[in-house]
Amino acid sequence: MTEVPPATLRLSIDRSALAQNWHTLDRLSGTARAGAAIKADCYGLGVDLCLPALVGAGARDFFVAHWSEVPPALRHIEAAQLSVLHGVNSAAEAGFAISTGVRPVINSLHQAQVWNEAGGGACHLMVDTGINRLGVAVSELGDSAIGRLDVHALMSHLACADEDSHFNARQLHLFEQARSEVAHRETSLANSAGLTLSEAYHHDLTRPGLALYGGVPRPELHGLVRQVAYPQAMVLQRRRLTAGDRVGYNGRFVAPADMDVATVSIGYADGLLRAWRGQHVTFEGRELPILGQVSMDMIVVDIADAPHLQPGEWIDIPYDLPIAAEETGLSQYELLTVLGSRFERRYR
Repeated sequence: MTEVPPATLRLSIDRSALAQNWHTLDRLSGTARAGAAIKADCYGLGVDLCLPALVGAGARDFFVAHWSEVPPALRHIEAAQLSVLHGVNSAAEAGFAISTGVRPVINSLHQAQVWNEAGGGACHLMVDTGINRLGVAVSELGDSAIGRLDVHALMSHLACADEDSHFNARQLHLFEQARSEVAHRETSLANSAGLTLSEAYHHDLTRPGLALYGGVPRPELHGLVRQVAYPQAMVLQRRRLTAGDRVGYNGRFVAPADMDVATVSIGYADGLLRAWRGQHVTFEGRELPILGQVSMDMIVVDIADAPHLQPGEWIDIPYDLPIAAEETGLSQYELLTVLGSRFERRYR
């Protein structure tokens, strides 16, 4: 088969920034060690690019959500270092966990029963302290199915760590209560935002995710976390508009005068959602406004400040996550995980 031409989208991953972010979060974790959430393909950036950098930096505890995420991760780490947050809901999932040596996070009495009946072994236990997603209720910790578990890490998850909420202290109190009711080897509570709250939230293991990849969930991390992902898109065409010409679906933009524009190979299928309408991309540091509706595969930009821009040249998509979130109204998590599969992911 003839070789496929190069992609017109590329996503560059700054490995040194990723490694430095882990070191920063590990330092902020105090006496605890920092793990790494690598679910959703390392938050959309690519596990094969990101995981080696995290391992090289010193991370040793990794978390995914789905069992389908296990094989790609095991290309880079030992099985005992990996945990699956969704736990085991069937004998098939329990058997896969046992055969691979990957640890499940038990989230319910049903999962505890499934794990025990499969012969189990070391696992983690998630206690729900108020987020009401996954996790065993504190009132269920005395159940015999929980008592038969070999709990390595007792865990919970903070609901409001990115806010100065009284609910953080309430969850911490409930987690401390749970610690006294379940035999375990270590404890883990804080995510990226939670590890900035106070040492009381650190316990033995923190579980940063967003901040590893350049997100800033709390002001304390401003200036400490570096941008990791740098998307770029190729110019496909340039054209001359005359006054009154309309651009894109529904003709939302009307040219006020004759002007030069460029069509760029990126759209909402690639994560540049319509919330970006009215925003800009950049070329050699110059801002080029996006005109009209974002299409599935393309945007049109004003190139008045880049008059010599030609097809085949690369446009930078601003992806400083806190700034992008402010401009679009999207969460920093969404901005990372919606980046599409058509990007050529590469080292920066």
